[in-house]
This record gives sequence, structure tokens and C-alpha cells, in this order.
Amino acid sequence: MLYHRAMELDFAACYKAIQSRDARFDGRFFTGVSSTGIYCRPICPAQTPLERNVRFYRSAAAAEAAGFRACRRCRPETSPGSPDWSTRSDLTGRALRLIAEGAVDTSGVDGLAHQLSVSERHLHRELVAAVGTGPLELARSRRAQTARLLLDETSMSVTDVAFAAGFASIRQFNESVQAAFGASPTELRQRARPDLESSGWLTLRLRYRPPLAAGPLLAFFARRMLPAIEEVTETRYRRAVALRETTGIIELEPVAGADHVLLRLRLVTLPDLGTLVQRCRRLFDLDAAPDAIGTVLSADPALAPLLTAQPGLRVPGAVDGWELAARTILGQQVSVAGARTIAGRLVTALGEPLAEPEGALTHVFPTPQAVAAADLTGLGLTRNRSAALRALAEGVAAGGIILDQRAEWEQTERALLAVPGVGPWTVAGIRMRALGDPDAFPASDLGVRQAMERLGLPPDLRNVTARAEAWRPWRAYAAMYLWDSLARSPSKEQP
Repeated sequence: MLYHRAMELDFAACYKAIQSRDARFDGRFFTGVSSTGIYCRPICPAQTPLERNVRFYRSAAAAEAAGFRACRRCRPETSPGSPDWSTRSDLTGRALRLIAEGAVDTSGVDGLAHQLSVSERHLHRELVAAVGTGPLELARSRRAQTARLLLDETSMSVTDVAFAAGFASIRQFNESVQAAFGASPTELRQRARPDLESSGWLTLRLRYRPPLAAGPLLAFFARRMLPAIEEVTETRYRRAVALRETTGIIELEPVAGADHVLLRLRLVTLPDLGTLVQRCRRLFDLDAAPDAIGTVLSADPALAPLLTAQPGLRVPGAVDGWELAARTILGQQVSVAGARTIAGRLVTALGEPLAEPEGALTHVFPTPQAVAAADLTGLGLTRNRSAALRALAEGVAAGGIILDQRAEWEQTERALLAVPGVGPWTVAGIRMRALGDPDAFPASDLGVRQAMERLGLPPDLRNVTARAEAWRPWRAYAAMYLWDSLARSPSKEQP
């Protein structure tokens, strides 16, 4: 057991993990070595240090705050995110996700605390207790790690790297990078050998914990591909994106036989780069822990063969919670193809054209403000669905419905259920994909019940709900395995 006594690290378990270089713990803790002054990932290929020289930390930022610098062999800045924090909506989980998206850079610690409706002092105390350091140190570490990736994997100028990573000044950039990596940005750039460059595109590697079932993930997006906004092939996913300060195109390509996904992006400007990287990780669910998920779900003899057939299945996420929620409402009680058609009409009518279109990618999804103010007749929506979409847009625009990383899942669910025409099926889909809740489960979904019936299980709602209790806290992944079993042996178009 990695954690005990209110999230204290278990020294024996951690030391055993670094002795065996156990990839299951990569990103979940970091090892500081007092004899060398560096900190490493659990999978570091270096010789295992003596127990008396080892300190364990719950975050890279905590190791850096303790005076350690990042190892140049195992590259802690490239490790996947910890599922211990990315799959929960308590204060710590929400704060860490917001920091990862650059909230401290844009709003300061006071702004972050305000977004989370707590005092700065309380936020600092909670983060120190959970991950060993406060919001300023976490934000500083996040900027330095982003900068290191850009220095190593791109040919961007050092100045452009500094501001793309979120630093306010070159001096701050130089000091932070030197402290984190024991070398200046210029020295790191001299050692780097960018091999991912392509004309006009910025390319980065996004690491994950294997395995990754890339085929089903891409197929899921392909069945729901939204014209003018998305393109999906057998090997890659492309889409238009709109962020706080910029728009552009992203492309995600899983690399066969590797532990990373290639992210290619072309943005008008770069201040939202860190935010976009985090959203792309959530889009492909790259911080998932397949071993932990498999341990729970494989205990059910009905699900075990599904996991064996398709190891590493992920829950497809979203780059924009509002867009996902709107598309979920448009998909109520219609086929996947029908929902795609209606959403396409909405984009054509209200979506903003890209300044630099890329092939078939020409628009970004309409804002909630645009939908709230628009006449929705002529889009093929029923009166009830039109009212639900408008109410959702008004709620998001006014701030009463939170669908980004500030969201506390239970509060957002209550706000969504207050929207006329929104029920448990819609909320479960939004919690799964927009909010990243690993335990959301659409028990009433027809596809889930069809899959249960094919497995010889009673498909009525009561029995489905009762059976799913044993799948906690990974019921969203159970739903994906059930849907995938239908997709691999379809008898008709799945709901």
C-alpha cells in the first residue's frame, strides 16, 4: 500500500517500488537522494540508492522545495500525472488541476483561492498536507517542467519558451530552471536534440502508463466526429480548439510500441500552451492507472474477459466541458449519427470560423453566450431539447453551472439536474467525460444494458445498478468496457 495515515507515504512500499522500478508508481511519488542532491522517478535506471539516503515526496514540487534537482536520466518532468489527484473533486484535486492549467500564472494564489471559494491560508494548508508543498511552489515547478519539455523537444527560442511556459520575466525563468535542473536554459538547450519538429507545428510527447488501447479510443471519437471541428483517422485525432487567449489546431497520435502520444499543435499565440497540454492529457485520459482499474474490474468474472481482450481502455475526455455537455444534450434519445448531424448544424450556424483553417477544420464550437442569445429553431431540435440546451448555455455563461476544473462534481450534478430535460443519463455522461469522474456510471444507458444482457446478466436497471457497486471507484471504465464489447460485435447501430 503506497499511502497510509492521511496520505503519508509508506517508506517500505515506496522503496520496494524503486528497487523493482515498478512503472505502476511512475508519477505517484518521487525519490530524493541525499547523497547526490537529485530526485528521480520510481522507474529511474540508476542504481538503487541506499535506504539511509532516500527521501520520498508526493510531488516533484515538494522534492524541489526540499532542495533536490531533477534527474537527467529519468527526466521527472516527463512522468505521467498522478491518478491519486486527477480522479477526485475535493479541494486538493481541483486545486492541483487548476494549477496544472496555469491558474496561478494568470490569477495568482489569491485568484486561485477565490475560484475554489476558500481562503489562501486554508488552500496552502490543504496542499501542504496533501502533496507536501504550497501553490506557489507547485506553480513554479509546473512552469519549469513545461519549459524543460519545450527546450528539449522543440526549436523554440529560449525567450519564447520562457513566456510560453508561463514565466513573467526572463530572470524568473533563468532562476527557476537553474534551481530545478541544475543548469541554465541555454545549457539545457545545447544538450537537447529536438527530433520532433515539423514545419509550422509544435510537437511534444505526452507520456502515459501502459497499456493504452489506442484503437478503441480513436474509434470512439470517430463515431462521434463533429464536422468542421474534428477529424479522426485510424491513427490520429485532430480538432480545432479555442482557449482563453488563442485558437488553433491540435493533433494527437498514439505511437505504437511506445509509452507516449505525439501532440502536434499550431496556435495563433502560445500563452495557453500549458493549459492546452493538460486538456489534451484529459482528452486521451493519459493519467489513468490501468493496473488499479484492472485489479478492481477483473474481479468480476463477467468483466474479466473484456479486460483481457482490450487492456488499457480509457475514458475519452474533452478539451471543453461546455462543448461536451452541449453535445451530450444534443445526443439525448437519438442515434450517434443523429446527434452528430444536429451538432454540426449548431456549429455551422453559431461557431466562429478559424482565422487559419486547416483542411476540413474550419470552426470552433459556439460559446455558451452565443447559444444562449441565439434563435435555435431550424436546427432540428425538439422544443424540449432546445429549451434544455438554452438553459445549459445560460447557466454556464452566468457561472451557475461549472464544467471546468473548478467543478465540485456533486454540486455540478445538482446544477445540471435543475436544467429542464436533463436527467441522470445526461449527467453521468457529462461527469464521465467533461469532469473526469472515474466512478460516473450511466446505469440507464441502453448500450450498457444490452452489453449486460449479452454477458448473461440481468439487464434491468435495478440489477445493473446493484452489480456496478462492485466496480467502484472505476465504474466509468466499466461502462467503456461494456460499450466496447458491443462495438466489437455489433448487431446494429449502438445508442
